[in-house]
Amino acid sequence: MKLFGRNHIIISVITFVILFLMNYVGNDLPDKLERALMTAFVGVIGLTLGLMIFNKGKNDKNPPQDFD
Repeated sequence: MKLFGRNHIIISVITFVILFLMNYVGNDLPDKLERALMTAFVGVIGLTLGLMIFNKGKNDKNPPQDFD
């Protein structure tokens, strides 16, 4: 998957919505909106960093030798 392409943005929006709703609906504290927004943003940032690490060596022309 290409980073910051169409598929990445769609998956990021879906992740944001799911995390936001999970934290907003099930929370009874007075600051539930702030907590839900922060958790959803951090979830999307974590997804992006994970995909960056996952795709780091995808197009590498010189892979490490004798990787056992």
